[in-house]
Amino acid sequence: MNAFMDRDFLLETPTARRLFHDWAENMPIVDYHCHLSPLEIREDRHYDNITQLWLGGDHYKWRLMRANGVPEAYITGNAPDREKFLKWAESLETAIGNPLYHWSHLELRRYFGFTGHLTSENADEVWELCNEKLKTCSARSFIRMSNVKVVCTTDDPADTLEHHEALSREPDLGFRVLPAWRPEKAMCPELPGFSGYIRRLEDLTGSPIRSFSGLVRALDTRMDYFEARGCVLSDHSLPYAMYRPATEDQLDLILMEALNGRPADPEQALQFKTMLLLELAKGYARKGWVMQLHFGVQRNLNTGLYQTLGPDTGGDAIDDYGSSAELAGLMDAMDRAGALPKTILYSLNPNDNAAICSVMGSFQNGPCRGKIQQGSAWWFNDNRKGMEEQLTTLASMGLLSAFVGMLTDSRSFISYPRHEYFRRILCNLIGRWVENGEYPDDERLLKRIVEDICYNNAVSYFGF
Repeated sequence: MNAFMDRDFLLETPTARRLFHDWAENMPIVDYHCHLSPLEIREDRHYDNITQLWLGGDHYKWRLMRANGVPEAYITGNAPDREKFLKWAESLETAIGNPLYHWSHLELRRYFGFTGHLTSENADEVWELCNEKLKTCSARSFIRMSNVKVVCTTDDPADTLEHHEALSREPDLGFRVLPAWRPEKAMCPELPGFSGYIRRLEDLTGSPIRSFSGLVRALDTRMDYFEARGCVLSDHSLPYAMYRPATEDQLDLILMEALNGRPADPEQALQFKTMLLLELAKGYARKGWVMQLHFGVQRNLNTGLYQTLGPDTGGDAIDDYGSSAELAGLMDAMDRAGALPKTILYSLNPNDNAAICSVMGSFQNGPCRGKIQQGSAWWFNDNRKGMEEQLTTLASMGLLSAFVGMLTDSRSFISYPRHEYFRRILCNLIGRWVENGEYPDDERLLKRIVEDICYNNAVSYFGF
């Protein structure tokens, strides 16, 4: 019987242990998609206590606490930080089978040296231990301790990127902080804030936006601005991968109606998103950027929670609507225009794994290995079962060895043990195949596959 989360945690065979400890464990990290604050990195934020670092903005933990019956005052409310931490400990101690249990304990071990298991009984001791350690730790030190080489934040086209510029001038930073382009606000003529956002783009670019082509030109100008500051990838959050073509006259009408206070109806919104994404893809392909498409999510389901706390507070869920035909239509339209960029496809619905792999296999036309990627198991799927299913499907229907690997998708500076969690699961899966006689025990090939998935593929794919 293994000790709790010991050195060989999740590594079930001798081969798995060799793959992880010899090759995967110490590979650097490329965090190519996260929600860290570039301002907090620039200011090298320090934290007064573990609650600020651990529970602030983490809707994964908030959902678990709500499931445990914790009053909102101890989650997002005004209860003292120490009491919030104690409520978190009470919630975590019986969260058997939840990846938060493993992530939280990996974080306690890697950053704070706590090797036990957090309970309501020892929570006071852990609180004091972590807070003492935090006196000598900061945002940058957590990134450096984690062996992170590149951090890509998530940034709106209207962002100034001043913090990225300042960080790029620091010679001894030890890692790169690059922007990632997320033009969501420009793609939503159905939302009330759309017209105000378009006016902001007009002010930034110095050009009036009175047509769909004018919006495309304004975004192209901002893409040039991002490119000059190191951006090499975009990110799009979509309800699903839609393909609803429209004429330019239709798009002009949708835009002008929205600017005049008449939001787009659902069908018009899908048309606008489709056609703007097709236009943006031309820029991505021209610049060599990677396009990330995140879909399969329902957002802000709990109206009361959304009205009280806003988005990204734990009211989202998996969407079971998905059309592989529309995904294929979208990609085919880009390909026919000679503008299909390197693309990563993520669905929050694990039932979409096979469909994604089968569609993307139809568009693997170079110029690099794995031009079209199935993204890592995302959000509700970044647990052991979800990761194994994604890796197995990709291996069965595509080329696992070309996979760009794990990302954090997190707002926390101590979320990097998720990479360790992923690497242990990856090595255990490959080790199982080797010991079952499904792949040879060839050290040269196994070393290459493991190190590539952990780090090298991402460096090559994004051009870091």
